[in-house]
Amino acid sequence: MSLDSFFADLPFRPDAFQVEAAQSVAAGRSVVVTAPTGAGKTLVAEAAVHVAMQQGTRAFYTTPLKALSNQKFGDFRVAYGPDRVGLLTGDNSINGDAPVVVMTTEVLRNMIYAGSGDLRNLGVVVLDEVHYLQDRFRGMVWEEIIIHLEAGIPIVALSATVSNAEEFAGWIRARRGPTDLVIERHRPVPLESLYMVKDRSRREPLVVAPVFGAKETKPNPLLARLFRKSGSGRGNRFATPRRYELAEYLDAEGLLPAIYFIFSRRGCDAAVEQVAGSGVRLTTPDEAAAIRAYARERTSHISDTDLAVLGFGRWLSWLEAGIAAHHAGKIPAFKEAVEGLFAAGLVKLVFATETLSLGINMPARTVVLENLSKFTGESHELLQPGDYTQLTGRAGRRGIDTRGTAVVLYSRWVPFERVAAVAGAGSHPLESSFRPNYNMAVNLIANYDRAEATRLLTASFGQFRAEARAEQLEADIAALEADLAVLRGNAECERGDVWEYLRGSGGSAASSHGTVMRSFARELGPGDVLEEERDGGWHRAVMLARGLGSNPRLLLLGSDGRLRRIAPGDLDASTVRIGTLVLPEPFRPRETRYQRSVLRELRSFEPTGDPVPAYGGDTVVDHGVGGCPDLDDHRRWARRVHRGERRLERLRSRRAGLGNDLVARFDGIVGLLTEWGYVADWSLTAKGEHLRFVYNELDLLVAEAIETGLLDGLDPAALAALASVFVYEPRLGAEEGGWPTSLLAERAKAVWELAEQLAADEGRLHVAETRPPEFGFVEAAYYWAAGIELEDVIGDDEGRAGDFVRTCRQIIDLVRQIRDGYPALRSVAAAAADAVDRGVVAAGGIE
Repeated sequence: MSLDSFFADLPFRPDAFQVEAAQSVAAGRSVVVTAPTGAGKTLVAEAAVHVAMQQGTRAFYTTPLKALSNQKFGDFRVAYGPDRVGLLTGDNSINGDAPVVVMTTEVLRNMIYAGSGDLRNLGVVVLDEVHYLQDRFRGMVWEEIIIHLEAGIPIVALSATVSNAEEFAGWIRARRGPTDLVIERHRPVPLESLYMVKDRSRREPLVVAPVFGAKETKPNPLLARLFRKSGSGRGNRFATPRRYELAEYLDAEGLLPAIYFIFSRRGCDAAVEQVAGSGVRLTTPDEAAAIRAYARERTSHISDTDLAVLGFGRWLSWLEAGIAAHHAGKIPAFKEAVEGLFAAGLVKLVFATETLSLGINMPARTVVLENLSKFTGESHELLQPGDYTQLTGRAGRRGIDTRGTAVVLYSRWVPFERVAAVAGAGSHPLESSFRPNYNMAVNLIANYDRAEATRLLTASFGQFRAEARAEQLEADIAALEADLAVLRGNAECERGDVWEYLRGSGGSAASSHGTVMRSFARELGPGDVLEEERDGGWHRAVMLARGLGSNPRLLLLGSDGRLRRIAPGDLDASTVRIGTLVLPEPFRPRETRYQRSVLRELRSFEPTGDPVPAYGGDTVVDHGVGGCPDLDDHRRWARRVHRGERRLERLRSRRAGLGNDLVARFDGIVGLLTEWGYVADWSLTAKGEHLRFVYNELDLLVAEAIETGLLDGLDPAALAALASVFVYEPRLGAEEGGWPTSLLAERAKAVWELAEQLAADEGRLHVAETRPPEFGFVEAAYYWAAGIELEDVIGDDEGRAGDFVRTCRQIIDLVRQIRDGYPALRSVAAAAADAVDRGVVAAGGIE
């Protein structure tokens, strides 16, 4: 298939990687493309669509987000015409039998499991943002598609830069046949990473300097020296620049437009208010007027009453200043308006959460990271290198900017060296999040026999990686076993059995390693300096403290600065005491400053007296080996054997830990489904057939609630309210709602009891526990579906609006599944969907 006409119509010359990938598609091969954000991966997808249409086949373009699907739907309609492009997102079903259909990944997965006729004549599937498969909640959908899609259909997998692209492409090749890997590492617009800190000791306090030095791999020595000299973290000398200061700096330096990432919705909103409230204005009067007109147009479908509830006036005034927030707490219409205004160059500074880093077309000149750590809901975690690359990938607009700029702000919690390490690494490996669940289980049973289902279950990317690691470990084990055979031969002595001598057999005084080391440790005191042979060299440590008893724990400070608390048996057989260091007074071995002082002395320590080896002297006088003149050589070889055996034990332990537990998990799920009446002898019951079409995190709980009649006899508002317990996930600090009716309170209690029964059975069968239902949205869902106005449902808490819309869209999705899968509830479920799908909820798609 020739691509000449496709390339000839382009208004620019394609890059080499784009041509290479497109040629793979034209040859009918699958292709994995990894490239930095903004490098032009989408052109490969467009080439794939072109090839499919030339061949008279269909093309499916999948994305992880409904907003992305809507965006690509619009782009393709412009390119190919409205009649030739369709959209399937769960929210929307437009022209679904068109030659080109844009959809979310879940829609395609569901079509595959259902054996949809729409898969006929399918020529190519594009999986955009395929690195999303490591998402722990939704990632396995990508793997299910790659595993179950008909083998003859090539896929085009588009990914951000990952460090194990070869491994990922190898897995797809093993699953789907001929697959090419195209890697583009070059950023079309070079990126400069800057670090900004406020130094209160200076007349001009803002310090802005490159993260890296001249070699572009090492931390900037000027910054490293600045923090080292002053003792970073002490006192109040250094501070994070204020947000308005940063905005003024970017404006003055010509670094706008910019995206400023803050990993908190509340932080984004507060930042907009702070910057706009400080008087910063980034627009001209003409730009402000254009912004006002565009924003009103994009929100014209929302009533004035609802706009007032949503804080439209404040939002618009901030927009007119060129400043906006973008996060999941905003309703779709507001977010889409911000995206359009930013792309048009009217809004100059957007404060956003990391969700913006995925796919939405909002390139900027500058990206700002306020902090490299974020709260996960349980703890604060440092960003991975791949996260940094993804977030900063928006910096630098192709064809507009000669370079992009990333600005990382000072934080007392993240040392500058860590910032440089994260910024310099570039990417991290793609991991698998694949795990069987109830819906997957019933669809496997419906479509395959047990042997084939098991084979497909073990075809995941995670299992592929585990098997590769297992092969490497087995090779390492075999090589080490061969080395140990040689080492044991070297240790042998013609005068007798070396191993018997060292073990102390026959009543001699020789001791086991643990016994020798315990005896050696009891002779040690604080300040004693030890050396041991490791990795081909000698390593030194000083003992700071020793515990009591027959097996005392030792606190050792190594010359590498590491503090270790170990048992005597953990000492290597090569250990030697080489002298004693006079420890400083007062004796405070637990304090960091004290340890640093000792470390300086240790590094300059010169041995005193004769060394005392742990395995010292002839421990057995009546054994022939004890009189061998080469006894020290035998011991040295024996020590190497001892170290090798310990490493061999670790390798074997790691190999044993790579066993396949997916099959065991799956068997547990099938066992539970059998007990609950969904499966019988590898066949689905009527209940099991219904469960095939419930795509929800609480899938089995939803199905069982329906099967036990808990959704019977409800009006549309009550059904929507009860459906909310299966989709709602409260944010931290969210308040519980009330019970609109006694019937709902009764049914909710029954759902909770059902969830407790399920959790008990899951625990008994060692199945991953289903998260419990949440009842905090019941009241809001009920009154909204009953027709109550938005103001009376969410009050004056405009920050809830985006979550409210998103949860309502999820309710609609679930009740539509109920409508399609359970004929007895079809009428009331359809009415519930219509009742919820109104006003601000109907005003746009969701993520």
